[in-house]
Amino acid sequence: MNRPLRIALLTNEFPPHIYGGAGVHIENLTRELSRLDDGAHQILVRSFGDQAQLRGNLEVIGVSPEVAPESPEPRHARFLDAMQRDVFMAGSMTEVDIVHCHTWYTHLAGCFVKQLHGARLILTTHSLEPHRPWKAEQLGTAYRASSWVERTAYQNADGVVAVSEAMRQDVHHLYGVPLDRIQVVHNGIDAQRWRRTHDPARLEKFGIDPEQPYVLFVGRITRQKGIDHLLRAVAHLRPGVPVVLAAGAPDTPEAEAAVAEAVARLARTRREPIVWIRQVMPQDDLIVLYSHAAVFVCPSVYEPFGIINLEAMACETPVVASAVGGIPEVVLDGETGLLVPFEPAGLQDPDPADPDRFARDLAAATNALLDDPARRAEMGERARARVTSHFSWAAIAAATLTFYHRTLARSPREAV
Repeated sequence: MNRPLRIALLTNEFPPHIYGGAGVHIENLTRELSRLDDGAHQILVRSFGDQAQLRGNLEVIGVSPEVAPESPEPRHARFLDAMQRDVFMAGSMTEVDIVHCHTWYTHLAGCFVKQLHGARLILTTHSLEPHRPWKAEQLGTAYRASSWVERTAYQNADGVVAVSEAMRQDVHHLYGVPLDRIQVVHNGIDAQRWRRTHDPARLEKFGIDPEQPYVLFVGRITRQKGIDHLLRAVAHLRPGVPVVLAAGAPDTPEAEAAVAEAVARLARTRREPIVWIRQVMPQDDLIVLYSHAAVFVCPSVYEPFGIINLEAMACETPVVASAVGGIPEVVLDGETGLLVPFEPAGLQDPDPADPDRFARDLAAATNALLDDPARRAEMGERARARVTSHFSWAAIAAATLTFYHRTLARSPREAV
């Protein structure tokens, strides 16, 4: 066994404050890392929030400064708040072997810890700012600053964990990180927790008819998740199929208003209900939503990996998804679901010559599964089998720890 390590994991999200895939990742990775080698490694988590936990070799401390930074530009507040928390995070660290950061929110803290304590800096690539230009709508000119923080961190990182091969190539091409310093470690899922669970009463609580097959979307209200394309696709779905949107945490009030307008417009033209659940949902509710759905649709225009697809697959629900980023490494076209090309490739907007093409293609793939219950059932079984055989968090934590040791064994990357 390699020597025990002191590992700092820095994150924006940590239970109970989780709203996206990065939060799901860090929650499960932390738990499994703390179990490896009979708990020999010290796991120090710093997060945005009020968490306070000390359990054996796992320490979790939330960072929540009492004074919020002020700015005449309201859209700068989120960036400035993150930078302030980063300074507090770095100041709370003692000597560590590895500082492992998740998303740009904590990258600056990781850079500081590397310089202050000589730790090796590891970044997990959950997304990349150059591929999310719509973030400027949320952050204003602070999007330039968040992009600078991200670029600086990657240029100083000793190692990078990419959640898919597509992300590995992106990191290399965008930031020049040598390929031999980038390790692909897929995201995972707790297949014992995420499994088909029928609970009609829980569906009725949300106004969903448990006897009627429905199409499901789960995701934040952001352009990245492609909910606008799905809403255009709804107009092309075959009659008689309700749509359930578990869509919350909007990037901006304007983004939420646009979804509300589209839902209201569809409600005037469709007889079938559109159920919109606006809050971020507990896992128990989500598991039931996935389990009762006929088809889960993931219309993301940018998705480094897509844990939501694993969630649906674990619940034996076939997936219709855009063929972008790491999704084709998760959803096997024709076996566990259907993939829909998003063209022109690499753009976050539909084809200007035919803006509804992607929406129509999404609808066509969804209709094909809705019309073939036997195929849906077969895909659901294969989806569950793929999840249990390829995406366990225990294996992911072990691969991450191996990468830590490999990074420590080589020369540190010179500061840029």
